[in-house]
Amino acid sequence: MLTMTSLNAVTIPSPPNPTAALRKPLRPRPVCCLRKNRGGNGLYNKGSPRVDLFRSAGLDNMEIHQSSNGELEVKRNNIGKLFREAQQNILYLNKQRLVAVEELNKANREKQLLLDRIERLEAEKQAGVGEVEELDKANREKQLLLDRIERLEVEKQAGVGKDKLSLCWELLLRIDSMVLSGMISAGEASDFRRLVMDHKVIVADAFNEILQKKDAELLAELLQFSDRSKKSGFHVIHICTEMSPLVSVGSLASYVTGLSCALQRKGHLVEVILPKYAIMDLDEVQGLQEIKAGFYSYFNGQQHGNRIWTGREKVYGYSDDFERFTYFSRASLDYIVKSGKQPDVLHIHNWETAIVGPLFWDIYVNQGLGGTRILLTCHDFDSQCLEQPDKLSLCGLDPPRLHRPDRLQDNTKTHLVNILKGGIVYSNQVVMVSSMNSKGRIISSFSHELKPTLSIHQDKLVIAPYGFDKSTWDPSKDNFLPENYSAEDMKGKTVCKVALQQHLALSGSASSILVGCFFTELSEIDVENLKAVVQNATRRGVQVILVEISKNSITNKKLESFQELLKDQNVRFINRLGEAIAHLVFAGSDIILCQSFHEPDLQVPLKALKYGAAPIAITSTDDISRNFVDYDYERTKFSQFISSNFGKMSLSQALDEIENNPSRWNRKILAAMAMDFSWDAECCDVHVSAYTAIKKL
Repeated sequence: MLTMTSLNAVTIPSPPNPTAALRKPLRPRPVCCLRKNRGGNGLYNKGSPRVDLFRSAGLDNMEIHQSSNGELEVKRNNIGKLFREAQQNILYLNKQRLVAVEELNKANREKQLLLDRIERLEAEKQAGVGEVEELDKANREKQLLLDRIERLEVEKQAGVGKDKLSLCWELLLRIDSMVLSGMISAGEASDFRRLVMDHKVIVADAFNEILQKKDAELLAELLQFSDRSKKSGFHVIHICTEMSPLVSVGSLASYVTGLSCALQRKGHLVEVILPKYAIMDLDEVQGLQEIKAGFYSYFNGQQHGNRIWTGREKVYGYSDDFERFTYFSRASLDYIVKSGKQPDVLHIHNWETAIVGPLFWDIYVNQGLGGTRILLTCHDFDSQCLEQPDKLSLCGLDPPRLHRPDRLQDNTKTHLVNILKGGIVYSNQVVMVSSMNSKGRIISSFSHELKPTLSIHQDKLVIAPYGFDKSTWDPSKDNFLPENYSAEDMKGKTVCKVALQQHLALSGSASSILVGCFFTELSEIDVENLKAVVQNATRRGVQVILVEISKNSITNKKLESFQELLKDQNVRFINRLGEAIAHLVFAGSDIILCQSFHEPDLQVPLKALKYGAAPIAITSTDDISRNFVDYDYERTKFSQFISSNFGKMSLSQALDEIENNPSRWNRKILAAMAMDFSWDAECCDVHVSAYTAIKKL
C-alpha cells in the first residue's frame, strides 16, 4: 500500500530575502491522499479512513460472552449491517455502470451527427460544390469513432471498463454474499475485507477475471492471495522533492512513482513524503485531509511548527534552496519518529534530501530507528549543493565534525561542504540511475569532481535503469488502439499502422515503412542533422511523423521552420499531442527516432521496444560507436540489449536491413517486444536487492 505524505513547512529566511520571516509555530498538517486517475499509481490512504473501515467491521471481531439471546441479537445486527454494506456496494456499482452506458450513448450520438455530416458532404460532392478533402477527413473521423464505439461495447460486455476501485467494491460484495450463504464466517469475512482494502491495486489486478467465476473458485483464490500477502516485504519511505503527477520537474517524479508502484505490486509497503508546494497539482489528489498529530522541528536554534511554503511558484532555483530542503529533510525525520514509524529503508534522492544521511546517523538513529538503513538515489551529479560549513548548524549538525575530507568537505573547494557527497558517505548504498551508462563510465566521466568519493565507496554503488508503466503502455491491452497485438500475434500492428496513416492523411499501405520521431522541450535538437536524416529517408519512400511535445517557444519555431523547409507529402508534423495519438504513433511506427537512448522523462526507447518499433538514434554511425565504449561489465540489461541490436545502427542502416533481410529484422522486433523493461522488472529488482543487502548490514 503506497501512502503519500505531504509536509507543510515554514518559509525559511535567507539573506537575499530579508522580508521572509518564520511563521509562528502551528500544528503540522501532513497529508495522505489517493491518485485520482484510473487507479494507475496506487496512492492509497493509510490514515484514519482505513481505521474507520476497520471499525465498520468491528462487530465481526468482538468476543461475545452473553446469553443465547444476546448472541442472536449480535448476529442479527451483523446481518443487518452486511445488508446495508451490500446495498451501498450495489449503488456504487450501478453508478459506475451508468457512467459507462452514458459514455457509450454519447459516442453513438456523435456517430449520428457525423453520419449526417457525411451525408451532407456526399450530397455536396455530387452537386459539384463540396470539397473532397473535407469528405475524406469526415470518413476518417467516422472510422475512428466506430472503432471507439466497438471498444466501448466490448468493455460494456466484459466489464473491463470499470476502474480498480469498482473492482474492489465488487469483490467486497461477493465476500458479503459468501457470509450470507454460510460459506465463510463473519470473522473470516472481516479478514478478507481488510485484505482487500489494504491491497487495492494488487487485488484489482489479481481478481479482474476471477470475479466472473463461482463463489467457491473465488474463495480459493482469496485464500491463496491471503497466504501470499502474509509474506514479509520491506517497509520503504521515500523522502523526495518530486512525484508524478503531483509535482513533476524532471526524471525524479516518474521514477519515484514508477518504482513505488512496482514495489507495492510485489508486496512491499511504500510511503512517500513530499513538501507541500504552492504549485502542487491538487487536482490529482483525492481524499485530501489533515492528520491531527502535533510535532515540531528544530531549525536555526528553535522549534518550529510545519506550514506550507507560501509564495513559491517553482520547485527549485531559489537562493535559499539549501535552507528549504534541509528543513524539509529534518521535518520528515521528525514526522517519522514521532508517528512511531520504523521503516526498513529510508530512500532519499539527489542532493535535496541527501542531508537525511548525516541527520539520521548523528541524531535520529537512536530514536527508535536502529533497524532502519539509508539508500540514496542519484539521477546525475550535475547538482551537488556547495555551502558554507556553518550552515549545517541550522538543522542541528556539528560543522567541525562534518567538514572533513572523509565526510562532507568538498573535494575541490575545500572551504565548503558538499551536501550530495555527504549523502553518498552516510548512505548504506547508493543507486545511480542510468539506462545506458556503466558504473565505471559514470564514475570516470560524469561524476563532476566526485570521482574520489565514488571510487572510495564504489562497493556500495549500483546501477539501475529507468522504466515505464506497463499497465498503461502495453499493446496487448492498450484501449487507445483500434486493435491490440502482441509478439505472438502481430496482425493488430498492421491495423494500427493503417489507422495512423488514415488519421494523418498519409497515402500508401501497411507495406510502407513508417518512422515516428518525438521531441520534448528538454531535447537539444540538431535541426540540420535531423533534416538530412529525414530527407534521406523520404527519398526512399519512407513516411515520417514528427511529434512535438515541447512548450518552449524557441523549440517550436525551430520545428515550424523545419516543417516549412521540407514540405514533403510523406512528412507529417503533430504539435498538439493527445494521449490517444501518442499511443497510435508508437503502435503504427516501424521505427522511432530517438534524441538519446537515455530518455528518463518520456521513456521513448522503452515504449518503442514494447510496441514493436525499433529505437534508432538521430546521429551518425561514428558517434553511435563512440557512445558504446564499455568501461566495465556493470551495465543494465537495457543497455546490453540496445547495444547489441539497435544501438550502433543509423536510420539508413535500419532501412537497409528491413528491405534486404526482413526475417532477421522481424526476429529482432519480436525479441524486443518479449523483453520487460518496465518499472516492475530490472529497476525494481535492483532496488529490492539493494534493500536486502543493506538490511543485512
